[in-house]
Amino acid sequence: MPKVDLEAIAQSNATGYPPHLADIVQERWYRRLSPALGLTDFGASHVVLKPGAWSAQRHWHENEDELLVILSGQAVLVDDSGRTLLEPGDIAAFPKNDGNAHCVINEGDADCVFLVVGQSVNGPCHYPDVDMHENGAGDKCRKDGSAF
Repeated sequence: MPKVDLEAIAQSNATGYPPHLADIVQERWYRRLSPALGLTDFGASHVVLKPGAWSAQRHWHENEDELLVILSGQAVLVDDSGRTLLEPGDIAAFPKNDGNAHCVINEGDADCVFLVVGQSVNGPCHYPDVDMHENGAGDKCRKDGSAF
């Protein structure tokens, strides 16, 4: 396969979070690689976290394994075990349904760039620190099931 031209793939900072939970991801810029490259068996994204940005609210997936590789910069992985510094070449893995809620936060002064690979499946996603839940169709609601 030829080398991927990242600049040819649209970058976005869109989020499905309700406005009151979206501020932390406003400076998270991603490129959805899989659809642009015709990949259908897994999802992959190239992500740039600007200083202060979070990858997501802390979360875990019932049906999706995730693998993250830091390409440049630094970030702090925050999960149920605490805080872990991630630097270029570091890899973090999150098995599906393990209940270990996680996110990555750029607490530095430079961009943090990483590749994240997961499954291209929908499934419930849990956000233990905020009143949000994602159902199997990708819709976000309150933990009691009510709409935002």
